[in-house]
Amino acid sequence: MGKVDLHTHTSYSDGFYSPKELILKAKNAGIEVIGITDHDNVAAISEAAAFGKKIGVEVIPGVEISTDVEDKEVHILAYFIETDNSELERYLQFFREERLKRAARIVNKLNALGLSITLDNVLDKAKNSAVGRPHIAQAMLDKGLTSSYYEAFNKYIGNGCPAYEKKVHLSPQSAFKIINDAGGLSFIAHPGFMHESLLKEIITAGVDGIEVIHPSNNSQQTRFYRGIVNEYFLLESGGSDFHGGKRDDEDNLGKYYTNISVVEAMRQRLLKNSA
Repeated sequence: MGKVDLHTHTSYSDGFYSPKELILKAKNAGIEVIGITDHDNVAAISEAAAFGKKIGVEVIPGVEISTDVEDKEVHILAYFIETDNSELERYLQFFREERLKRAARIVNKLNALGLSITLDNVLDKAKNSAVGRPHIAQAMLDKGLTSSYYEAFNKYIGNGCPAYEKKVHLSPQSAFKIINDAGGLSFIAHPGFMHESLLKEIITAGVDGIEVIHPSNNSQQTRFYRGIVNEYFLLESGGSDFHGGKRDDEDNLGKYYTNISVVEAMRQRLLKNSA
């Protein structure tokens, strides 16, 4: 049975590969079903789906949205969304604009620290994708301002660092409504990064499922989250969170995956919701 990877990124957000390149890599890794979950952007999906149809890889339309619970950032994955939903696109456009404003604030902070970098340097790395900190880190590395991509985060732009800037606030409940109104299902991404109390708070808020399989989850955590899924009658998802490029995660594609029964459970839930 083929592999299912429900968490990947393309060059339309902070991934390295174009939609076609990602689909081809997925095919070569034995993946039959792939979820494309770019940050605040669904522009890659139609191109990926068309190419996937040609070579035998099914594409599930998705997106990854950042939310906040007090001072904690929580990422929400959406699946089976209507990518042409006007309200969804309005929200995503707003978040992309806020990403640009945030990038400008980070650049200003870096300049104040004596690091010579411009917003144009960052946008040159982002091209037409949703701009984010990975693009800033890459621009810093290319200009010789850091010795590595990771140093940019650890020393300057990571959480709590001198040039860090928060994203615009969105509650999980608001994200759930946006996703639900676009016909989709919402999942907690990489839950290993949060405390159990926060996890249960988001479950109570109405999430549909949890990302059980993720590179950051060890085997004990995977069992734990699967137990939570069963206890709360939730759905599960799983994937590699593949980006490529400087992330040095090429081996993750085809290594972290789930199976088709997970996708079928999602489809059954959607049918139940629409009944």
